Amino acid sequence: MTRSKEFDEREVLLKAMYLFWEKGYEKTSLQDLVTHMGIHRRSLYDTFGDKHSLFVKTLELYEKHKTATIQAEVIRGRSAKQAIRFIFDLLIEVNDDRPLGCLFVNSATELALRDPEVREITNEGFNNGEKVLLDIIQKGQQSGEIPIDKDAKLLAAFLQTTLIGLRVLVRTSTDKKKLHQIADISIAMLDA
Repeated sequence: MTRSKEFDEREVLLKAMYLFWEKGYEKTSLQDLVTHMGIHRRSLYDTFGDKHSLFVKTLELYEKHKTATIQAEVIRGRSAKQAIRFIFDLLIEVNDDRPLGCLFVNSATELALRDPEVREITNEGFNNGEKVLLDIIQKGQQSGEIPIDKDAKLLAAFLQTTLIGLRVLVRTSTDKKKLHQIADISIAMLDA
């Protein structure tokens, strides 16, 4: 007879995600996970598999959460430039208990060269972010807010690259003024 789980799977997965985000994969031990998640080691293995499987599940959860957050906010009647500004501000103005930076950027720089599964997931996440930007830019072009003669794919790639760089800088810099200036220049490129 199997025992019922005495914890909310999504809740403990979120706890693991935040721990990996803060410490990285290599520096997070199984004991760290068990303690932080508030579950027994056996429950961790039974529910999520090994440490790597748990990590992959946290990356998948992060992608769903990130995409849902951005899409929900972007469709709130914002113009294209307002939506892009929102994305930059969301990244720069972290006012909650989230770790700084981006779990995908952290994971890609730590593991992608030697872990094909992490490389695939993080690349997919970066590509999804670029697609969101492309959709926003194309809507801005249709509305006349962004010049139609601009290469929307190139602009989306440029903005995504800038956002990835800012995700690194957010972890190392407290100079938000500088980060907002970078965002301002990046958004101005939509008209240049």
